Amino acid sequence: MNFRFCYGSAMRSLRVGVALLALAALAPGAARAQQITTTKVIFFVTDPSGAAIGNATIILGMPSNTPGTKTDEYGRLSVDLPIGAQYNFPVSAPGYVSDYIYIDLTSADLPADETKNVTVVLHPGDGDSQNSQTVPKSKLLVTGDANHAPLNLSFAEFRALPHVDIKVHNGHTNADETYSGVPLAVLLAKVGAPLEENLRGKALTNYVVATGSDGYSVVLSLAEVDPTFHDGQIVVADSRDGQPLTSSGPYQLIVSEDKRPARCVRNLVSIAVQSIR
Repeated sequence: MNFRFCYGSAMRSLRVGVALLALAALAPGAARAQQITTTKVIFFVTDPSGAAIGNATIILGMPSNTPGTKTDEYGRLSVDLPIGAQYNFPVSAPGYVSDYIYIDLTSADLPADETKNVTVVLHPGDGDSQNSQTVPKSKLLVTGDANHAPLNLSFAEFRALPHVDIKVHNGHTNADETYSGVPLAVLLAKVGAPLEENLRGKALTNYVVATGSDGYSVVLSLAEVDPTFHDGQIVVADSRDGQPLTSSGPYQLIVSEDKRPARCVRNLVSIAVQSIR
């Protein structure tokens, strides 16, 4: 009896031990899957012929005055970027027209351990990269009512929309600035957002999420956006003081009545209407 009891206990211990060993073997892989939050991206900067542009400047951070990182002699720069956001990095080089490097890492299906290669072509300019006109290629995504197709506006399409000018005080620089852009309500109306007489009852639970290329997001109630509800002006700007936005653009959310500019989203890439119900 004692022998059978000990034997059964030993067998159970053996089975438990095997199971623990199996879990231990799987644990590193599971832990690795949980720990992967970034992916490697290699940027290549070239001229139209495909020749590498060494020492090109790519601004990878915020705010706009963040020092840029330089490409190597092969026009290459390798970085690790957080998964789950869209990025729109200004890139410039002496003698070339400045541009933007855009990359979308929002897809849940992205293989995190796979290197992404992104190439941007800079075109020869007037020899002064600081005064060369910026030619943005990134698009602005606006989503709203499920029954309406989202907008995916190119810069040219955005520029063709009716613009307004608003003046705001920049608390960071303690200076007044004049922005030109498209009223946010105009963009949201194109994707079926309930505005004006339709903004009542359940529709008042709608809100807007505006997101920049670095993942920074802010929330506004839909009533704040609607000029029939709120006196403040909210626009998506593409120029400041008569000049195109550079490292803070090509699009920037501007909220006129905020005492602090915390909701002025730079490098704006997406606007989405959502509801708490």
